[in-house]
Amino acid sequence: MAPQERAAGVGRDEVFQVEGHGIDPIPDTERHGSAKDLFWLWFGSNLTFTYVINGALAVAFGLSFWQATAVVVIGGLLFFAISAAGLSGVRTGTATLVISRAAFGVRGNWPAGLLNWVVSIGYTIVNTVVGTLALEAFFADLGWGGGAVARAVALAVTLTLTFAVALWGHATVQFAERWMAYALALGFAALLVFVLPGADTAAPATGPGASGWSLAFVVMLAGPFSYLPMPADYTRYLPRATSLKALTWSGALGGFLSSVALGVAGVAAATQTDMADAVAGAEGLLPGWFQPLFLALVLGGSVTNSIITLYSSSLNLQVLGIPWSRARAIVISAAVTALGSLGALFLTDFTTSLLSFLSLLIIVFAPWGGVFLADMVLRRCAYDSEALHAGARGAYWYRAGWHPAGMAALLAGMLFAALTCDSELWTGPLVAPLGGADLTLLGAVVSALVYLLLARHTVAPNGVAPSRPEGSPAHP
Repeated sequence: MAPQERAAGVGRDEVFQVEGHGIDPIPDTERHGSAKDLFWLWFGSNLTFTYVINGALAVAFGLSFWQATAVVVIGGLLFFAISAAGLSGVRTGTATLVISRAAFGVRGNWPAGLLNWVVSIGYTIVNTVVGTLALEAFFADLGWGGGAVARAVALAVTLTLTFAVALWGHATVQFAERWMAYALALGFAALLVFVLPGADTAAPATGPGASGWSLAFVVMLAGPFSYLPMPADYTRYLPRATSLKALTWSGALGGFLSSVALGVAGVAAATQTDMADAVAGAEGLLPGWFQPLFLALVLGGSVTNSIITLYSSSLNLQVLGIPWSRARAIVISAAVTALGSLGALFLTDFTTSLLSFLSLLIIVFAPWGGVFLADMVLRRCAYDSEALHAGARGAYWYRAGWHPAGMAALLAGMLFAALTCDSELWTGPLVAPLGGADLTLLGAVVSALVYLLLARHTVAPNGVAPSRPEGSPAHP
């Protein structure tokens, strides 16, 4: 086991104390909490203005109020799969991107781990920029100046709020998400009350077509799907006796309620006003006295979402082999986030380019998620915990560190996703024959089916790894 994966003698997971554990397995003696803690984690972290933007985009793609609302609800249901995936953390006591070594092999897991870190940091930058601009506007409403200085101060405040909580670690993240959720839920409930009554529920003159429907689904499903490399990060401290039913329902209801409520708010707002600038558009529908509070909500939602992505990114760096503790590794992620946010705020075309790049990466992460979930089903979420950390000495080394079934399934899903992707940076050759439909997310289904076909006879449900090729290292 790598040095950073051992944490002998570390302190308990406590609020406002720096967490000593990283991706090393959490001992049973330090397990604590219950499934209901996951409700607040996923509820708070998804009280983010991003879902308002996503709901507005569904209307922009040509969907009616009720059609867009249906897509929002279906997207929210994906949190049941995300939450259920957290059972792997309960069973192993380690992070999601360590567990995925079982599906891809230790080396085969590395490329997706690197891309996941890039995605985590990318979305943390986007959230930081949104929060900074909201806080800058809040300062302006209070008459506290403007310009580059105000923006720099707003950025410093946003980064500090995010970094401090993520640095402290797991217990503080859960504590902050719960208490911030109380305030944010009240504020966003008021937002829904203000914008929902004026929604135009009439159907548009022309239907959205295959392109509109598919793009709306991609936008709404991509949000929950982006969490798939994270759920075990927040369940690894739960006692082994935690049930799949309790874990699934608690986390899923949290993510579902917040994402659907804010998505519907975005749908309602988009039927009444121009949401090209979503913050300004939504703000214009609100009474004057509530507008400063609305900007504070946008900031708070950006911070709650950034906290969990930044925290997971530090575990991600350990998976990639950074020989530092989780707390030290998070400094790298925070520094890159700060630099990226500076570029996004002071180089006007940076944010658009970043979002285009991140949207293209779904070609990798949809198929990756399909293989990971299929592997969990085949194993019934039972893994050899020691082997996950044993490297070349472990059962998940497969062929020189690569799992042929996992890699073949991943490539098959990526090929399908690339052929059917419709983004600003790449349009697949099958998009036009499909009537403009973007079927990128179905890459997850393709990769899952291929993996089930290739690995069904070699991946045992009791957690035993696939049969090893002759001459390969044996499990100690």
